[in-house]
Amino acid sequence: MARSRYTISEARAPHFLTCTVVNWLPLFSNPALVEILLDSWRFLHDQGRLTLYAYVIMENHLHLVGAAENLGKEIGDFKSFTARKMIDRLRERKADWILQQLALYKAGFKTDRQYQLWQEGAHPQQIQDETMMRQKVEYIHNNPVKRGYVDDPLHWRYSSARNYAGLPGLVEVCRVW
Repeated sequence: MARSRYTISEARAPHFLTCTVVNWLPLFSNPALVEILLDSWRFLHDQGRLTLYAYVIMENHLHLVGAAENLGKEIGDFKSFTARKMIDRLRERKADWILQQLALYKAGFKTDRQYQLWQEGAHPQQIQDETMMRQKVEYIHNNPVKRGYVDDPLHWRYSSARNYAGLPGLVEVCRVW
């Protein structure tokens, strides 16, 4: 698969990103694997490496709006770290079928590893203005509604919709744009 034509265009500017599991495998229906994602975001936030504005985690992909001094590097580190931790967890749990799928759908050029968890790229789109930010945040929060999983975005546990409603969320987000 060719590398994405999308690039991080301006340092520190918020970008809308999508990270997808290879072959759209529904790994994030497992709360233990989702916790790895959340812990990684918490760490990046606590270290001052990532400002997270909005997010949603679906069963096989996630969307976020984030900013960092070097967003491409931070997202790369996020994907690398979470893939290693999730694969370790799947090995511990002897989730052989899933591991076989991650091996089967690994890109041929990735000869330095046995498995591939994330698809290449994150399709970053720079947020141009407040209107675009609002549109992306609404899109993120309404993703589970659109998929028919919940009737109200506040009912989706793995989303920043609760943060935006002034309720406790699972990860701290910046609501000041």
